[in-house]
Amino acid sequence: MKANVMVVDDSDEIRVLVNTILQLGGYEPMLKASAGELRESLNGPQPDVVLLDLVLPDGDGLELLPMIKRQWPETQVIVLTGYATFDLAVEATKRGAYHFQSKPFDHKSLLIMVERALEHKRLTEEASSLRRALSTMSGGMSPIFQSPAMKNVMRSVERIAPSEVSVLITGESGTGKEVIADLIHAMSPRNKGPMIRVNCAALPRELIESELFGSVKGAYTGSTQDRDGLFRQAEGGTLFLDEISEMPVDTQSKLLRVLQEKEVRPVGGKATYKIDCRVIAATNRPPEQAIKEGKLREDLFYRISTVSVALPPLRERREDILPLAVSFLKRFAGQAGRKLVGFTPTAAEMLRTFDWPGNVRQLQNEVQRTVLMAEGDRADVQDLSITTVLNPAEVEELTLMEAMERNTIIQVLKETGGNKLEAAKRLGIGRQTLYNKIKVYAIET
Repeated sequence: MKANVMVVDDSDEIRVLVNTILQLGGYEPMLKASAGELRESLNGPQPDVVLLDLVLPDGDGLELLPMIKRQWPETQVIVLTGYATFDLAVEATKRGAYHFQSKPFDHKSLLIMVERALEHKRLTEEASSLRRALSTMSGGMSPIFQSPAMKNVMRSVERIAPSEVSVLITGESGTGKEVIADLIHAMSPRNKGPMIRVNCAALPRELIESELFGSVKGAYTGSTQDRDGLFRQAEGGTLFLDEISEMPVDTQSKLLRVLQEKEVRPVGGKATYKIDCRVIAATNRPPEQAIKEGKLREDLFYRISTVSVALPPLRERREDILPLAVSFLKRFAGQAGRKLVGFTPTAAEMLRTFDWPGNVRQLQNEVQRTVLMAEGDRADVQDLSITTVLNPAEVEELTLMEAMERNTIIQVLKETGGNKLEAAKRLGIGRQTLYNKIKVYAIET
């Protein structure tokens, strides 16, 4: 979607000029000629950026600034004025302005200002969202993470985020390593800088060094221009190296040198460049095993693991399963326009007892599918695609109603000669539901 930029200026000439510049830049301009028109707009759609003239025929832009920020706190305000002074710029900034620009200005500098304001808005919203997520995860009325293991992880994140130390996040695939990396970045002093992510396993061996360190024109076949690497793109922010144990060992040695010397040399180049970014790495292999197998250099491991954060698999923290599932349910139901309020007790128990080999990622996908399949206001067992198979001892512990249902299914299957489609019709349930119940009740067919 195009970003909305509101222009508040009493000059017809300025409004026409800025409107043209913004449209050429791909933005949706909203033009206002007075303080009164601005005030009338405050209860309407929230713009992403406001270009505000300080001198208006019916109001003072400085007095309007706090009003705009109260009503639209995420909106970035760029002050435009032909009466620029240092004191005025300071006062505008104090009252919430993102930037202060004197008139006249050229179209290129205006578009750059708007682009930077939008990037600042995005980063601010991301940091705010992640801070709320961390608060919800670690405490509050309904914390997502209730297991002692994940509460310890959250406490670690809160302690290490403000520092500059390198962090290694370990855990099985799908446990949420990237989410933890995002939280660390969002709560760090670098949160206004970029968060650059790279999956080391997804980069071709012949290109990984140019991706990380950059390259000069002609460094390799097809290299037609100089390019910055990810280290330089992450300047002032954080570089997240996911699946670092999948990085070629010879590249790991060059990475180690970059981390030690805090400078990078592009592939094929002679000059070196200083770097300033925090490195967070992750791996789904146990580090000791990766080192033993020659997948991870031991010296690099010690360099990147000043602090290590280990994420336990979901099956080892079952207290978190239902809070996570309910959180996902609310999110996906809202997106799909469905009025789902939770899970039935039987479905909730199935979620809790399932082993989730794909961890949180699998749980999220399962809930998203369930939201689409559910017919009532609560997701039930037949809406789930997972099944929890009972062993013989558990079958003996079924409730009276469950035992009756199991016996009925066995009887109908016998009557239909094992024809599951016909059995499902006689039972008045869907074929997939029947398959699920056969597995749940450990019925031999």
